[in-house]
Amino acid sequence: MLCIELGFKTLPIVFGTYRAMPQPTRVALMLDLESAYWRHLSVFAGAHAYAAAHDWETIIDEYADDTLPERRGKSVPYEGVIARATKKLAQRAGRLNVPVVNVWLNSPALEQLPGVFPDMTAVGQMRAEHLLSRGLTRFAALVANTVAQKQEIKGFRNVLAKESYKCVVAKVPLSPSSSLAQWRKSEQIIAAAMEEWETPVGVYIGGQDIARLVAQMCRRRGLRVPEDVAIISGYNEPALCEKPSPSLTSVELGGERIGYEAARLLDDLMHGKTPPGGPILLPPQGLVVRESTAFYAVDDEVVAAALTFIASNCHRSIGADDVAMAVSMETRTLQRRFRKVLDRPIATEIRRVRIERAKRELAQSDRPMGEIAHDVGFGESMRMYEVFRRELGVTPTQYRQQRQLEKAK
Repeated sequence: MLCIELGFKTLPIVFGTYRAMPQPTRVALMLDLESAYWRHLSVFAGAHAYAAAHDWETIIDEYADDTLPERRGKSVPYEGVIARATKKLAQRAGRLNVPVVNVWLNSPALEQLPGVFPDMTAVGQMRAEHLLSRGLTRFAALVANTVAQKQEIKGFRNVLAKESYKCVVAKVPLSPSSSLAQWRKSEQIIAAAMEEWETPVGVYIGGQDIARLVAQMCRRRGLRVPEDVAIISGYNEPALCEKPSPSLTSVELGGERIGYEAARLLDDLMHGKTPPGGPILLPPQGLVVRESTAFYAVDDEVVAAALTFIASNCHRSIGADDVAMAVSMETRTLQRRFRKVLDRPIATEIRRVRIERAKRELAQSDRPMGEIAHDVGFGESMRMYEVFRRELGVTPTQYRQQRQLEKAK
């Protein structure tokens, strides 16, 4: 939680006079930091970024819901709170008129407080679009019964439904290793779900710990990741996503921006502004593609080779003729095979890959537009601008602003 105290203090005599200066805003943080999840730490970092820009003094207080007094009449230590909010915090802060901004989508006080959260429906859509781009036509999901994962699976299934694909969904525990009994139960649930999978299959898994268990069970069953089971999972926790092999493709939620925007909203509330009518939802920063989805699930070996060539060379000025030459096939014949296998022409696939790479660069770097446009294959920034407007409905600049901190405000 993030808590703030405003006030004034008297400084020593300076040239025979007293000077009263604002005391730095006091900020307490209660963000479940001992769990050491990267997404918690990045929210913490974002809140600190805003604090540094506005001369706040940050204080870690993992029990701020107890620090706040139960009733009025006692000293209130904070002017405001940013929190993974509990019901106790919402109740105490409400009685004391202390503004609170919630950053925990699964919070039991979700409906009682203004909040800043990742747009989990958009996260689910991003996962589905990535698996579809790999040529997959069969899909499954392992999800926990949480608000966040319910929203995510909704977005995931909506994208698949537009392409007339279905998804086999199984519910798994949120904390599979909380006890030996829970661990064994999780293994049984996953084993039963895997019996329903028809390979090759693209699997969305809510948490990295479950994804690691699935990868182990695939190995025991002789299933290859990603060739038989392509896994996209979790929220880019490096310790779990990068090791061991296969590394896991995941989504970067952009926790730093969540923390920053939560602090900005809290600042507004402390200055008497009306809270927004609903939660502020921020789009995910981007996809981190790793080994667990690094392949193309197409039976046509020539089309698979063409897709690999496009992925490796889209930064160059290539077209359909170049792709056809790379796989030793006449362009018209390869076009027919692309339409039959992928239901899209070669040029569309080239453009799609360039867009995805541009999106990652825009979200995760501050490089100039011209450099990005050149390096991903658009050539000039105006061409990238035209494609983004037509395909995504936003300009490259708008796409970047939606996913990065806007510290100038």
